[in-house]
Amino acid sequence: MNVLRSLRHTFAALVTLASLLVTLPSFALGTASQDELQALQARWAEINYQLPEKQREAAFAELAQRATHAVASDPAAELHIWRGIILSTWAGAKGGLGALDLVKQAKVEFEHVLQTDPQALDGSAYTSLGSLYYQVPGWPIAFGDDAQAEAMLKKALSLNPQGIDPNYFYGDFLQRQKRNTEARAALEKALAAPDRPGRATADTGRRAEARALLEQVRARLE
Repeated sequence: MNVLRSLRHTFAALVTLASLLVTLPSFALGTASQDELQALQARWAEINYQLPEKQREAAFAELAQRATHAVASDPAAELHIWRGIILSTWAGAKGGLGALDLVKQAKVEFEHVLQTDPQALDGSAYTSLGSLYYQVPGWPIAFGDDAQAEAMLKKALSLNPQGIDPNYFYGDFLQRQKRNTEARAALEKALAAPDRPGRATADTGRRAEARALLEQVRARLE
């Protein structure tokens, strides 16, 4: 079935997801949980931006198990966000019907955060869930919804207007909607975003993605 065969390509676009953190861990976390959160972030960036593509699925699967243990030990919003991010990017590496189950699990994680602590990590759950809404297929295969995506991404930007991730993903969403002038502005803002302490690998990778996408958008506007 052509639609199912295309799922791998659809989910491969999920970075997302991103290194979707935009701040340092919340001080509500204990020291051990802060350390674990930083370890999850660092390993995610290594896998997503430095590991050969063929090795990523297994590496993300292992990291997801670690994130599940972390949430079980401390159900803080920050850890739920990162479990969702890891599940999402594992889906991108996996592809196929198995990826659908993973993104549905990620959606549950982000929705949980929006119900309990929506401003955690400067609204990263809005960025993450918005990214899922525009990158996964719509009904009846999955829950993709462009209107929901834009609403979530705009909310993320209201909480973190200068962040690299909300601007990058909003730019990506806009260019897919052929709103290239708006996309260019968002991507330029993503590239101008300040560095995030302790996130050098993720920032380098995200900026490379933003530059590549911005080149495509600018070419369409010429």
